[in-house]
Amino acid sequence: MRTLRELIKDGEKRLLENNIENSTMEARVLLEYICGFNWAQYLLQADTEADPQEERRYIEAVERRCGHYPLQYILGTTGFMGLEFMVNESVLIPRQDTETLVETVLEKADISGGDLLDMCTGSGCILISLMALGHYGKGTGVDISGDALRTARMNGIFNCQAWQKDGRTEESLEWIQSDLFSEVRGTFDVIVSNPPYIPGEVIETLMPEVRDFEPRLALEGADRGLEFYRKITDRAADYLKPSGWLFYEIGCEQAAEVSQMMAEKGFKEIHTVRDLAGLDRVVYGRR
Repeated sequence: MRTLRELIKDGEKRLLENNIENSTMEARVLLEYICGFNWAQYLLQADTEADPQEERRYIEAVERRCGHYPLQYILGTTGFMGLEFMVNESVLIPRQDTETLVETVLEKADISGGDLLDMCTGSGCILISLMALGHYGKGTGVDISGDALRTARMNGIFNCQAWQKDGRTEESLEWIQSDLFSEVRGTFDVIVSNPPYIPGEVIETLMPEVRDFEPRLALEGADRGLEFYRKITDRAADYLKPSGWLFYEIGCEQAAEVSQMMAEKGFKEIHTVRDLAGLDRVVYGRR
């Protein structure tokens, strides 16, 4: 029988052997997840023998991670904008880069009682975060994937205490399965989108955690990654109220072309925002 300390050291070694970055941290996180305790509790019992079933489950989790299966999918949740979101293979894993999009929308267009549309919602993390941190009256999440929408709905329920405030009810958050705008009705004060924007040939060069396990449907955009920006921008004005806002997350080399698309469709006050790494990350404009 191995102690918890021995178990975590073995896990760290296996992860390191398989080129997993942050192997020390991940070995620790996986043990906390499997055993259901925090780090302080671990330190108090590090030299006690591991429970046999927990040891087996820990070894299985480590081996899965050694195959570059994403840590967040193993844990089943991840943090975003101070909230916790369920994730699985039907949705992209929320990233810190996308927090720049949420922060920009809140800074520029937190419209009290406004109607908000999140196109290509995935896990729902953008929409739910905006509803939780902003003052919108209603939020609508749209995705073509039924599996993604099931996850988004669960996240809406999971985080209901964060966004059901200021008179909002369950009906204040709506999910629609739709190929972009095909099933969407009405107009909105704000449309926000983090669409698929990675060219197919680039996907093959990504780290295996992304390339092999995250949903390609949510990653790949044709026409050098610009396909969905073009399709959304072409129709967005029809679904925006007068002076309504359109916000995009973009790939770091796409700002000029996305801005040009928006200008050609009559959008004004077009700006680009950089993320914490200093890369172009958000383009937005006003109808």
